[in-house]
Amino acid sequence: MKIKTLLYSIVLSAVFLAIAGAADLSGKWNAEYTTPNGETRQSTFTFQVDGNTLTGTVSSPRGESKIENGKVSGDEIEFSVTRNRGGTDVKFLYKGKVSGDEIKFTVTVGEGDRTFEMTAKRAK
Repeated sequence: MKIKTLLYSIVLSAVFLAIAGAADLSGKWNAEYTTPNGETRQSTFTFQVDGNTLTGTVSSPRGESKIENGKVSGDEIEFSVTRNRGGTDVKFLYKGKVSGDEIKFTVTVGEGDRTFEMTAKRAK
């Protein structure tokens, strides 16, 4: 019986540590970046984190898109947004690593034919 209780305590502790270890992303983050075709753009990310689930929006001068399939695992995040470009829906996949008040993203556009890097900084 003691082994079962000890095992239960270890598993429960691991779950709490995993949740507590998730990066603190909630709030606004700003990024200025260069697209694959050389244009400079800005985006604002508004994140909400609930456990390992990431929700929110991505805004730019072209509009606002809802975050889809958002996940947080330690200091890594991943989500997608779908934007309408010229009557066609295009998916953008964001994979990032959080370090303090910065997130370094690799963004994949569409079916993976274009990627670019961006760094978002926590809004002050």
